[in-house]
Amino acid sequence: MPQFPEAQFLLSAWQPGQFPPDDGREVAFVGRSNAGKSSALNAITGRKDLARTSKTPGRTQLINFFALNNGHRLADLPGYGYAKVPAEMQRHWRELLSRYVEKRTSLVGLVVVMDSRRGMTDFDRQMLIWSGERELPTRLLLTKSDKLSRSEAARTLKEVQAEAEGVATAQLFSAVTKIGVDQARGWVLGTLNA
Repeated sequence: MPQFPEAQFLLSAWQPGQFPPDDGREVAFVGRSNAGKSSALNAITGRKDLARTSKTPGRTQLINFFALNNGHRLADLPGYGYAKVPAEMQRHWRELLSRYVEKRTSLVGLVVVMDSRRGMTDFDRQMLIWSGERELPTRLLLTKSDKLSRSEAARTLKEVQAEAEGVATAQLFSAVTKIGVDQARGWVLGTLNA
């Protein structure tokens, strides 16, 4: 049973002028290209095909907006930091992300998706700086945690929580085994309805 049965694709934006009207409430998903961002979004919404998943990192090249009810939206931001994307494209994504995160007034929460096996990257830290400057509620999803042993997962979570303290909360997550899906879903719904 989908947890967000009303969720539907709204539009894709390549430039800020293409964003939907800046009203209502929005939670955005962002993360490194190969961190499993689209899979996380699908698992949280209980939909198999809301966000397009791919075996090729870097497929989300636009900001994709999904309409919910009550004027709420989810946004799937371009994956960042993937080496095989041309430098010009990476610059465009960085500019688009910074404009979105720094200026979007309907943005009320940020879900930063990171591969639990990789730890925090400079791009993740940049997202935390932006969200901290805006005092934006932020949740770090440590994806693919099913691929770690119990002790590795606990250690990684502790390290990330220590680094993000005061700026973001963190949790273990797996779209495959559903670790942390209900917890993440609760955070998204709570943030949208706060």
